[in-house]
Amino acid sequence: MEILPFLLWPFMASLILTGIHAYLGVHVVERGVIFVDLALAQIAALGATMAILIGLNPHGRGAYFLSLGFTFLGAAIFAFARSRRGHIPQEAFIGIAYAVASAAAILTMSKATGETEHLKDMLVGNILAVSKNEVLKTALLYGAVGLFHYIFRKKFLLISTSHAEAEKQGLNVRFWDFLFYASFGFVVTSSVAIAGVLLVFCYLIVPSVGAMLFADKVGPRLAIGWTMGTLVSALGVYFSVTLDMPTGAMIVCTFGGVLILMFLVHALFFRRRSAPASAGSRPSIDERMVEQQR
Repeated sequence: MEILPFLLWPFMASLILTGIHAYLGVHVVERGVIFVDLALAQIAALGATMAILIGLNPHGRGAYFLSLGFTFLGAAIFAFARSRRGHIPQEAFIGIAYAVASAAAILTMSKATGETEHLKDMLVGNILAVSKNEVLKTALLYGAVGLFHYIFRKKFLLISTSHAEAEKQGLNVRFWDFLFYASFGFVVTSSVAIAGVLLVFCYLIVPSVGAMLFADKVGPRLAIGWTMGTLVSALGVYFSVTLDMPTGAMIVCTFGGVLILMFLVHALFFRRRSAPASAGSRPSIDERMVEQQR
């Protein structure tokens, strides 16, 4: 009971991260750009290292906006690099951006002597050190991003589930792609500062993948993803404190363990039920999109 007040704000931060990233993860998995979060997070980290190099406070507004500017640049690259004919997978550009941003961050940090610890924080994070003000500011920002996605949810969902259908309906896909990645960049830039690159990636992908084992529609997927993220956050933070281990790494490992359990449950109790449906006619992606919009 004595550690509960100490865990309150880290746990609240975990809930906020779960809420926005589980939703964005649905889009990321449907688009097949699994590593976009890692790439944007690393680009944001490159912006933060540049801020350190030019003498800005790594936790100040100047560093934040510089990092956000780098993220917007990455968003523009991902939005406009999608090949219309599909000859070059978008994931290839994402992987290249991640590798170049990682190397550039290491080179930049090598010139900023005495700040190597900050590079480690950007990788694994330190969510236990989050303050009440940081949590409240992050909640307001993510709430605004969530409202934006709710207002334009049909367009984003259409592009994520059926790119060809979106073009057929006359949508400016690259423009809406940029808006998606730019809003994603707002989330990633703030999330990396709180939780680090690895943990942010897990919050984005693991709940969505776990939910896909048991649901096809967006609503049930979000419910499962949010529940999973909440339980894993609570367990990870608690284990970290009681075992005196790094919080970010502990939550990442807890995500992995829970996902393995979900795979086992699915294999033992749900695979036989889903086999006849998969052996028959599987709904097309357009049919799934219409069903999800309902």
